[in-house]
Amino acid sequence: MNWKFAYQANCWGDLGGNAEGVTSITKLHYRTFGDMDRAFAEIAAAGYEGVELFDGNLLDYSASEMRKMLADNGLSLVAAYAGANFIFDDVLPEELQRIVQSADRLAELGGEHLVVGGGAKRYNGTVDTDYYRLGAALDRVNDIGNSRGIEAHYHPHLSTIVEGPDDVSRIFKLTSINFCPDTAHLAAAGGSPSDLIREHASRITYVHLKGLQRDPFAFTPLDRGDVPTDEILTAMREVQFSGWVCTELDAWDDPAEGARLSMSYLRNH
Repeated sequence: MNWKFAYQANCWGDLGGNAEGVTSITKLHYRTFGDMDRAFAEIAAAGYEGVELFDGNLLDYSASEMRKMLADNGLSLVAAYAGANFIFDDVLPEELQRIVQSADRLAELGGEHLVVGGGAKRYNGTVDTDYYRLGAALDRVNDIGNSRGIEAHYHPHLSTIVEGPDDVSRIFKLTSINFCPDTAHLAAAGGSPSDLIREHASRITYVHLKGLQRDPFAFTPLDRGDVPTDEILTAMREVQFSGWVCTELDAWDDPAEGARLSMSYLRNH
């Protein structure tokens, strides 16, 4: 099994975005309002080799500062995560410029994967052309990654126009970007993560693993919840997936504990 394990630093604080992004789209970065020094130390102590960061947290630091943080903890920067509406022509250039900033820093630091989520739901309902706009925008994100030697991925996500399996199949007919399956989001939207991994294996070079509790709704470490992670790992082995796997929790009272619990599961499976 040629897998390397990374962890998302997003649950070491509250999740949000830059407030100035309300009026300036180029400033609308994802952000964890937490201590990244602590996050890196605890991720490394839990046994992970790499880390994924939200774009806002990545850009908080100069390249030299980030290199030192990574080196001090023996971690690799594996990926950056960004998001955008992607369906509004007037604001798309601003959104793409923001993604360029993250891709440039990621490439400078030797990161391998650029992950984006998005595809806005309109207040008065989605129209068919939104999927074509999203697909075209994702192709431009793919070009941004390719031109920097980075693999770009689309991450279907709850609250966007790509949630369940039909949406996933539809969008990947409209774009050349890679598919980053998030096992909990796919399951919450009614999909079978293992089936989707098998169906889209040729598009998958990076995976987000996390557990899901359906009632009350919560994301969980891999050792608990209602989504059978064993079946997902079996599917990954069947399609001969290799490379980085990123485990994450959007929120957990003790983030270090959450990281340890998931690593314990992975080591035993």
